[in-house]
Amino acid sequence: MARSIDLHVYSMKFSKEEVIAGRTYGLINLNETVTWKANHFGINFTMTSKITAMEKPYCFTDEMIKGPFRKLHHQHLFKSLNSGTEMTDIFEFEAPLGALGKLIERIILKNYMKNLLAERNNVIKKEAETCK
Repeated sequence: MARSIDLHVYSMKFSKEEVIAGRTYGLINLNETVTWKANHFGINFTMTSKITAMEKPYCFTDEMIKGPFRKLHHQHLFKSLNSGTEMTDIFEFEAPLGALGKLIERIILKNYMKNLLAERNNVIKKEAETCK
């Protein structure tokens, strides 16, 4: 479900996120790209991500190859538990604009991105639980 383009769009509906190029539906796979258009902070953004690593069913990594960040690297790690599956995100990003970007990261972006991931993961969790 973490690789689902359709679920991603659903989970990000508040930001009017939509796919505009690359993989447009279904499960994204190794070396595939997807380009997203979204609105955050009242600003329209376009970002292209690529799946750069995948070891099914244990992990996959997506990285921004074009977009608003200086760097965005997102690992999704999965561990099987008796009660289901645990997903851990390792999310690294850097804002552009040098020292000003670092300040914006600390004041705004760190919490914003953390909350964005938490909300998305709650949607994935709810969907997974309804599939049981």
